[in-house]
Amino acid sequence: MDVKALFIFEIMGKPAEHIKENLDKLIEQIGKNEGIEIIRKEIHEPKKAENKDKDGKVVVSKDLYITFAEVEIIANMKLILTIVLNMLPAHVEIIEPNEYRFKNFELSSLLTELTVKLHKYDEVAKILMFEKRNLMNSLKEAEDRIKEFESEIKDGGKEIKGEE
Repeated sequence: MDVKALFIFEIMGKPAEHIKENLDKLIEQIGKNEGIEIIRKEIHEPKKAENKDKDGKVVVSKDLYITFAEVEIIANMKLILTIVLNMLPAHVEIIEPNEYRFKNFELSSLLTELTVKLHKYDEVAKILMFEKRNLMNSLKEAEDRIKEFESEIKDGGKEIKGEE
């Protein structure tokens, strides 16, 4: 059963024209997939990115721009999930149908795909944590060696002065 869904994709970067072009390319890439029909797309004009400072005041970025696109598509639920997992939209809304029934096989397939993706993210997170720990250990060793070297220089300098 086909589903009509609205996706909102956001992108931040610079220059403004570049992020708008890249967002358009992303949407074109989605539309090239067999079984996906883009029925509406609206890419909004880039605006300067805003953030709040530590006092809660709004700070406008000098360099960064942000834009977003609203994209309505028609596709089956598996393709909808694939877009969600691979393109990471900011928002997803199922417009039609109001109700959706899954066969056991369909639901199992979707959940398996979700599980595989989550395992990949978990694997990446574990590798990054391992690499971070190794890097922190290397930095600690380097810091200890620097302190040891500084101590040797100070002690060596006193000995030289004392001999004169």
